[in-house]
Amino acid sequence: MPDFPTTTKVRETARRNGRLSDGERFVPEETPIAFSYAGSTHAVMMATPADLEDFAVGFSLTEGIITDPAEIETIDVEAEDKGIDLQIRLADEQNDALVARRRHMAGPVGCGLCGIESIEQAVRTTPSVRASTLTLSEDDLVEAVRLLNGQQPLHMATRAVHGAGFYVPGQGLIAVREDVGRHNALDKLVGAARRAGHAGHAGAVVVTSRVSVEMVQKTAIIGSPFIIAISAPTALAIRTAEGAGMTLIALVRGDEFEIFTGADRIGTGAERRLGNG
Repeated sequence: MPDFPTTTKVRETARRNGRLSDGERFVPEETPIAFSYAGSTHAVMMATPADLEDFAVGFSLTEGIITDPAEIETIDVEAEDKGIDLQIRLADEQNDALVARRRHMAGPVGCGLCGIESIEQAVRTTPSVRASTLTLSEDDLVEAVRLLNGQQPLHMATRAVHGAGFYVPGQGLIAVREDVGRHNALDKLVGAARRAGHAGHAGAVVVTSRVSVEMVQKTAIIGSPFIIAISAPTALAIRTAEGAGMTLIALVRGDEFEIFTGADRIGTGAERRLGNG
């Protein structure tokens, strides 16, 4: 797979201690990345050009194109003049389903969300994770964010990207991915975790961004009953998490946090049990 630069050094003039001075700093690259299935482009995302196979798998999963990474036969990364094309070959059954989906969507005016072409699809039904019995302690929540803060090399270099991690109690963060887009970081994380054989119901999604409804939907699609965030959620994200039976914790700062839904999954001590999915 081609190796694409993820940062660029640029010159800048900074004001420090009341004085202007010239210097340099690293900034992240942002590249158009196309997701093409059977030679036809499905969506184009502006993203960091890293972990592209994880991105292809995670996007395909969270957009409902596949339900298992094994349904992708090949992923070819093709460099274009102005971007990157991820050529994804699906198994016959999944490819036929996607062709039928495109045929059904032909005609309506697009609303610009990842191949979604109707309001109904934008507010799609979110899978329930209510049956999961996974619980986390208060210490787990604090530890998950602390670990994520220390495992973001691209953010440390640029201070300009989002991070997403998958936290499993007793194991810590088993995967972390970064991107200029918070949804992209989560898709990359989903792809990395599923390709490594980790089930969503076994852990919690941890993000450095605010929690939008799409972040809740993507978390539910992989079966995780927890989303833990450093920033605040939107009202629709809270309602969606409540409807899906998901635990939403946000505004984690040190050992302080706010619980918006699903407080019954959080223990005060070290008690926790692994969900059955």
